[in-house]
Amino acid sequence: MGQRVPPLRGGHGLQLLQGSADFFPALVEAIDAARREVRLETYIFDFTGSSVEVAYALERAARRGVAIRVLVDGFGSGPLPGPWRQRFESAGVDWRVDSPLGRWGLLHPGSWRRLHRKLCVVDQSVAFCGGINILDDLHDPNHGVLESPRFDFSVRVTGPLVQQVHETMVQLWQRLKPFGADASRLRGVLFARAAAAAAPAGVPALSQEPAHAHAGLVLRDNLRHRARIEQAYRREIGHAREEVIIANAYFVPGRKMRQALISAARRGVRVQLLLQGRYEYFLQYYGARPVYSALLRAGVEIHEYAPSFLHAKVAVIDGRWATVGSSNLDPLSLLLAREANVMVQDAPFAQHLRHALLAAIRDHGVALDPKVFAARSLAQRARERVALVVMRLALALQGHKYL
Repeated sequence: MGQRVPPLRGGHGLQLLQGSADFFPALVEAIDAARREVRLETYIFDFTGSSVEVAYALERAARRGVAIRVLVDGFGSGPLPGPWRQRFESAGVDWRVDSPLGRWGLLHPGSWRRLHRKLCVVDQSVAFCGGINILDDLHDPNHGVLESPRFDFSVRVTGPLVQQVHETMVQLWQRLKPFGADASRLRGVLFARAAAAAAPAGVPALSQEPAHAHAGLVLRDNLRHRARIEQAYRREIGHAREEVIIANAYFVPGRKMRQALISAARRGVRVQLLLQGRYEYFLQYYGARPVYSALLRAGVEIHEYAPSFLHAKVAVIDGRWATVGSSNLDPLSLLLAREANVMVQDAPFAQHLRHALLAAIRDHGVALDPKVFAARSLAQRARERVALVVMRLALALQGHKYL
């Protein structure tokens, strides 16, 4: 297996957050309670709808002397809007961009390695990890207003892994160049404010969850953690005895992951997959379909989420183990991107997530019938073949063989 997945540690408080409706208020509460430092990483930082409340909270915190460091992906996030650039610079928000696209854009092979994780740590005391961008659930940058909210999760964490979140964010930040001519000056202002600031009057205390859960942060990058998230999935699927439930937005698993799911189904484990049912991106949508056949034949249940875009990257196994994070089960996440998932061994938390997934399957999932799927049109199969060929070529340019 190569790299080992680190053991989970006890003493964590966990709160499951579903969608931006849960996530943004919890994030704003934590930022408003910050006294020293807020670090935020996200693939997309959008300023439409409710997401702007996060921007306001960052600005407020910076103006009262909290060091604010925001890192966004250079492809996922567009240029910082002019008015907000002025506001952030005036307040002292340090905003940086990871891997901005060069003149060749995504045609350059190295540009496919993106910052996809969604992390936040406040005062080294509370952290957030999940799949939710700073993006309103009823807004999509490519599709406009959505009729139903995007389906996604994050988790608020207190306990030992918060320090690990902080350390990994600091390590990445230190390797980046400041964004903009005034960044050095802004950092000096931030450090001076943070050193001088006493505990601000009127800052609300954060609510605390019972700290008994076992949890761990599992990272994916191109250096020391190249395969840990996939290994964690495969290990737990291999140990499953009753049930595997996975909700994943872009599902194009490699051979080993497919075999783990097939083996589980064949030994009597009920395997349910909740996957993207609406067309969003050509490669991910059509590239996923060819792997469905073998899974369906083995007895894996596949449900497609119908009312809106499914963006979740979560799983529950045997009602005791769960994961919430940013990693899709596709080659972009598992081979190229920086990802972060929280793995949890805690029955109450796992059951909470399980109930949410089963409700989505029951109320919004469309089950794929193996016979109907096998009879899909030649045009559909042709699009699937094109998607797979393009995906394989793109991975070959990165030096990977996946499917």
